[in-house]
Formats: sequence, C-alpha cells, structure tokens
Amino acid sequence: MSFLLVEQRGHVAIVTINRPEARNPLGQEGDGDAFTEVVARFNADNNVRCMILTGAGSAFSAGGNVKDMKERKGDFAETAVEIRERYRRNIHRIGKALQGLDIPSIAAVNGPAIGLGCDVACMTDIRIASEKARFGVTFLRLGLVPGDGGAWLLPRVVGMSRASEMLFSANVIDAQTAAAWGLVNRVVPAESLMDEALALANRISEQPPHALRIAKALLKHAQSTSYETLLEMSAAAQAISHLTEDHAEGVSALLEKRTPVFKGA
Repeated sequence: MSFLLVEQRGHVAIVTINRPEARNPLGQEGDGDAFTEVVARFNADNNVRCMILTGAGSAFSAGGNVKDMKERKGDFAETAVEIRERYRRNIHRIGKALQGLDIPSIAAVNGPAIGLGCDVACMTDIRIASEKARFGVTFLRLGLVPGDGGAWLLPRVVGMSRASEMLFSANVIDAQTAAAWGLVNRVVPAESLMDEALALANRISEQPPHALRIAKALLKHAQSTSYETLLEMSAAAQAISHLTEDHAEGVSALLEKRTPVFKGA
C-alpha cells in the first residue's frame, strides 16, 4: 500500500504524505515509484485540475530518514556507486515526477519541512504555510549536500542570496520568515490551513482545464528558454486555445455577465 494517501474533492486531489509516526520521512525504497504513479494518474485525468500536497500529523516532512543513514539502510546502503544509483532510481524520481505534473500544485505545509521535505515543498507551484511550519535545508549539518536537486530549486524560489544563507548556515527558519523571503505565499493559522489551501485550489479548478495546463507549461518553460522562443510557444498555444469550446464559453459568460462553466472541451 502506498504511503501517499489520495483523496479527491471535486476537481481537487489532496495527496497526504502518511508516515506521521516518523514525521513523514521521504526517500524510502519505492517512494519515487509512488510519486511517479500518482502524478501519471493526475496527468491522465482531465477531471483533476489542482493538487494539494500536505503531511499527516505534526510535520510536512522531516526529510531523509536519519536512522537509515546511520544504519546504512535503503538508499544509504552499500558503496558510493550504489548510493548514487539509488538516488537516481528513487529520490530523483520524486522531483522528476513533481516537476512533470501538468496541473497546478499547492503545498499545504502543516509543520516542519526539512531537507528533502523543504525541497519537495519547493517543487510545488504555490506554498501556503501553517504558523507551525518550519523550513530548513540542513544537509550540511549531517555532512551532506542536497542530493535531490535542491541546489537548483531553492535559488529559483528565494533567490541566490537567501538560498546561500539557508544552505550554508543550515538554520531553520519560521513560517513568517519564509513568507518574507518568498518561500511561501502566506502564513495562516494551523486550524485554517486546509481550508485556505482548498479555497485556492477550488478557485484554480474553476479555470478551463486545458488552458490551465497550458498556462502552467508556459510558466515552467519560461524559466529556461529565451523570450523569443517563449513567444513562439505562446502563439501556438494561443491558437489552440482560441478554437476550444471553453474559450467560446468564457467569452459568452463575460458578455452575458455570468459565471463561466468550463468543461475541458
């Protein structure tokens, strides 16, 4: 049974990392497969328009399993070459899966997001934090470096200077600091976290599903391509969008001063 619990509410899928007894560690054998399967399921289902990722219990995710590191178990066993290959086959697949998610994603960070847990939160499009959330990339404290692509992710979220401070100091920051640094969009009371995340996810899910996925793809590609290339991609995407029924519905609804109902056609 997967450690990821999936619940669908309307067009919103809620994915919960469910290892609360150990503060939701990530990187155990099969975790990459679990994320890959969930993302593939959502990408293939036009009825799913937004994903919320959260943690069970008091933590979002405490990151890698330190006990496994000490005992040289799981991804941390055997020789250096074997450890590298385990990262590639397992931990890296978590990031690749989330980076390949076609629909918008929201991290509802309910508690500490440390190490790999912080990086996984950064793999989502939007982050909302409980006032109880904490964030840290504490790899150096364990004599390690980010092995999950965090050195690529974090500067894109908070900028190079803030990312350098977080990584080099191994300090853990509180939710308000994370908001000030742009790591999270906003901080809400713990009891309101899921309500806030669901309200935003439902608002996102009201948008036309095909155009929503295309808009996310354009934002993603814009991070690594030239302006001229993105203009060409945008023109092609817009040409497709103009010919959809949802575009016609959006125009009609605006002129008729009513709420549009998008069907993904």
